[in-house]
Order: sequence, then C-alpha cells, then structure tokens
Amino acid sequence: MAMRAYRELTGAEKAVWDRFDAAFDFRPSMHRYPAIKEPTPSVTWSLDGLDEEPGYPRLDRLVEVVQAGFTALAGPGSILCLDWQHPSYRVWPSLVGPENIDPPGQPGWPLSPYPDGDYYIYLAEDFRFGSFGHPWELSLCVFGGDLLDLVEADLHDLLGMPMRRDGRRVTR
Repeated sequence: MAMRAYRELTGAEKAVWDRFDAAFDFRPSMHRYPAIKEPTPSVTWSLDGLDEEPGYPRLDRLVEVVQAGFTALAGPGSILCLDWQHPSYRVWPSLVGPENIDPPGQPGWPLSPYPDGDYYIYLAEDFRFGSFGHPWELSLCVFGGDLLDLVEADLHDLLGMPMRRDGRRVTR
C-alpha cells in the first residue's frame, strides 16, 4: 500500500501548537508585528506585491523555492504544516508533487508558504528550521541555517532586501 503524502494532525499531535506557542512566543495580531520571536538565524522578507502580479510568476517561484528547501531537508521524513484556526498537517515532502501542481498519482501540498489570509507555518519536527507566513504583515520569515543555506539567495533575488534578520529590522 502506498504511503499518503500528507495527513491531518489529530488528537495528541495537535499539541504541536502548544510547543510552537512556547518556542516562538506566538502572538497572533492584525496590528502587532512580528507575531513570533524570530529565531537566530532567520530572515524575514516582505511579500507585498506578489499577489498583484499577472499570472503570479514570482509567487509561484517563491512557493517552489521554499517547498524545494523543505523537500531537500526532510529527505524521506515528514514536516509539519500548520494553519492557524484550521486543520494542520504532517507532510512527507518527498511524496508531494512539485510547485503545488498535482501530477497524476501525486498530490500537491496541503498549504502554501504564502500566507493567503491566515498564518501558515512549515516546521521541521524538531523545530530546527521552518517558515512563518504572516497574513497581515504580509511577510515570510525563514529560519534555520540549513534551510537558509538552500533558499536565501533565491528569495533575495525574488523579494529583494529583507525586512528583518534574526528578528532585528534591516536598515537599507
């Protein structure tokens, strides 16, 4: 029997939210930014303007870059995809289709790293690396040295100068 590419978190697994709240001091707010204590190392970029592009080519590239980073680091293992106030998932990236497209027999990702109206969080099981998409600040924080090594240059090319590095505002 083939393994499913992702499944909804159930029962005790949902305690990941308590762990996340404690580890990142999560403070959901429409007006207070950032909503987490951004770890070291981390880089946070503005996503302003990505959803206004005709055809969304940079948004598609953002999703591709971030998901490829998680796929490379997870290997055959799983990561967590959390959607605040909605179902969250355990995902096996090696079994998920690329670029959020469903190839025949291979499902797409259940969530995007782009925070389309809610907080979207991708996390390694041990929280060593991840991403935090803030829907009202319209930002993406990527953290963990291994993940940043894989995605930072591409995200810089796509999104320009970061807003924050290690939780501190970047001066331009």
